[in-house]
Amino acid sequence: MKTPLSLTLALFAAATLPAVAQNGKPDPEGFIRDWLVLAPFSIESESGGTEIDKKQFADEALPAAKDGAKQKIGDKELTWKKTAANEFYVDFKALHPAQSENVIAWAVAYVIAPADQSGLTLAMNSNDQGKAYLNGKELVKFTDTRTLEKDAEDKAAGATLKKGVNVLVLKVINQENNWQGSVRFLDNAGKPVTNLKIETKP
Repeated sequence: MKTPLSLTLALFAAATLPAVAQNGKPDPEGFIRDWLVLAPFSIESESGGTEIDKKQFADEALPAAKDGAKQKIGDKELTWKKTAANEFYVDFKALHPAQSENVIAWAVAYVIAPADQSGLTLAMNSNDQGKAYLNGKELVKFTDTRTLEKDAEDKAAGATLKKGVNVLVLKVINQENNWQGSVRFLDNAGKPVTNLKIETKP
């Protein structure tokens, strides 16, 4: 039996909704779902704890990320790609299933604040090692292996979003199994900050 075109379109929209529902803003829990992702970059086995402290390319903390742009890392060239996360976290393994162990990924979001916002907390989670930069400054880091649990975030208090564009960088290393990362901002009462615009272009 043929499926009417209108129903086909509706089913397609429903199937794709989770990936685009938060496009341009954080989700209701504050998690950022729109990213530019650079991956995978291979590292030596069991080296995640040391590699997280290195800058694999000079402007890692403040990269010139845009969709389709090339990034040179050592003798390898990777491409920044726009991604919309289906969950509260970015699933790097789903993006790169053929190469997901002993690897690094970077994710960039341009966070647009309507006004200066101080006294915030940047909350990051990662599987395994992770680091987050805001406007070129490292705010939080995790150096061990772990699974990703929504409420077991590493938090950096005293974060400030300036009015206008803020550059958020998430770096996640995976040694084995799942490869995921998440970031959100919380206000001084611990509530998610959702009055932001999220862009994937500078």
